[in-house]
Amino acid sequence: MLEQQFINALSLGCVYALFALGFTLVFGVLGIINLSHGAVFMAGAYAALYAISTLGLPLWAGLIVSFVAAGLIGALIDLLVLRPLRHRGAPHLIPMIATIGIGIILTNGAQGIFGANNLRFPQGTVPDQTLVIAGMHMTVVEIGIIFLSFALMAVLMYVMRRTRFGRALRAVAESPKAAWLLGIDVERLFLTTSFVAGGLGGIAGVLIGLYSNALYPLMGEPILRKGIAVVILGGLGNIPGAMIGGLFLGFSEVLSVAYIGSTTRDAVAFGLLFLVLLLRPQGLFGKVVQRKA
Repeated sequence: MLEQQFINALSLGCVYALFALGFTLVFGVLGIINLSHGAVFMAGAYAALYAISTLGLPLWAGLIVSFVAAGLIGALIDLLVLRPLRHRGAPHLIPMIATIGIGIILTNGAQGIFGANNLRFPQGTVPDQTLVIAGMHMTVVEIGIIFLSFALMAVLMYVMRRTRFGRALRAVAESPKAAWLLGIDVERLFLTTSFVAGGLGGIAGVLIGLYSNALYPLMGEPILRKGIAVVILGGLGNIPGAMIGGLFLGFSEVLSVAYIGSTTRDAVAFGLLFLVLLLRPQGLFGKVVQRKA
């Protein structure tokens, strides 16, 4: 049923978009590709699992714990790893390699603490109920994913376009040196951006854990690859592009599984990505510009 596949694709695409928003936010402001973002995504999911299963907190509180925990990890990565490299004038490739090492450390740490087996959120975390809306069957998890993802995207877009903080971020993304000369605390904005990006990744981790009903230490690796694809597809550093790109990848995967076969899921999705980039190498919403120093 096409309508049912639409709901499945929308919920999966929303998770991809939410993950990619944090990814593209870091690239747009800091100018680097943070390859530890998948591990931060995983850490946020485990933080929520601990809060819900061990501390007995409800799901909404678990989401807050996930945002804060993943955000703090993202901020620490910037403070302890990326900032010293920035001050030393390291080439862009060096911070990217450093984030690979951070991702490995986080993944191995999760394996040591939680083990390598799949874990699940406790039964009853989300009501096991299916609603019928306009002839489409939607679970509470799917409704929550779609609503929360679009709400967070809307808040981020509002902050970026309508607030003083957002204008400062756009100024830093255009030229950190010029923003500093205008009196903007560039390092504070770098730290805040890393916190928000990590928090968004953590919430995405919780949502994908609820969607797939499985958490494991390596869960960040496949979505990291897809997040890179989404960011490139939408246009590097472009927030609306990340949203559209995530939905595009989600729809490509779900529809290919439904009408072609599960074995071709990634081949079809990334094949379509390849075709789009052949026609528009800078991505759907990207621009061929060079970031100023």
